[in-house]
Amino acid sequence: MASAGSRGKTLGLLLLIVLLGAGGRALWLWLDRPIERVSISGDLSYVSANYLREQLAPLVQGQSWLSVNLAELRRRAREIDWLSEVRVSRHWPDALMFELYEQEPVARWNDELLINSRGVPFQRGDVTVPDDLPDLAGPIGSGAEVLALLDQLKRRFAPLKFEVTQLRLEDRGAWRFQVDDNIWVMLGRNQHDSRLARFMAAWKRQLVSKASQIRYIDLRYPNGIVVAWHGETEVEVPQR
Repeated sequence: MASAGSRGKTLGLLLLIVLLGAGGRALWLWLDRPIERVSISGDLSYVSANYLREQLAPLVQGQSWLSVNLAELRRRAREIDWLSEVRVSRHWPDALMFELYEQEPVARWNDELLINSRGVPFQRGDVTVPDDLPDLAGPIGSGAEVLALLDQLKRRFAPLKFEVTQLRLEDRGAWRFQVDDNIWVMLGRNQHDSRLARFMAAWKRQLVSKASQIRYIDLRYPNGIVVAWHGETEVEVPQR
């Protein structure tokens, strides 16, 4: 049978646990205050901090400083247009710090979107972007493939000193591109290397001095290329 002394020690221990629990609960309630400040940092070139604050505000509304789930908050913040990465941290006593990394647009995509260097499209919104971005298009999921061919064309055409301003991958796999906002070139589905080699040879040899007269160039022929001139019918330029 337990002595009065041992019962007293047990009761005292239970009382201490209750007091610690109540104190911890009180401390939690004191610390878990409403979020009063949201700070933003990051190297922002295209979007303004005010725009991002407006987008972030609904995510933290009604949240409290200790209870807010930072992982879930980060996931939701990454869904905001123009954000490629987000880091979130708590700052004493009632603030959250968002470290934001914006998307880097490398081209326009399918008329209404932009695309980053990884080939991932994102919404343009009301943000102003450079006018000289190339105009790309392709089926869903083809962004990286289209960017890869654009880079290849840029390298190959560097000696010719013109720019690829548009590049299109059609649903059936055929390619076409435009140079200097002027001439369309039909590249087709395959044999890209040999076709581009014929195009470059013909351009240097015959076409460079007549560029303003060309409507489009078709490379989808086994021998030579076909050139359509403004106001005239197609003319085949044989390979030499």
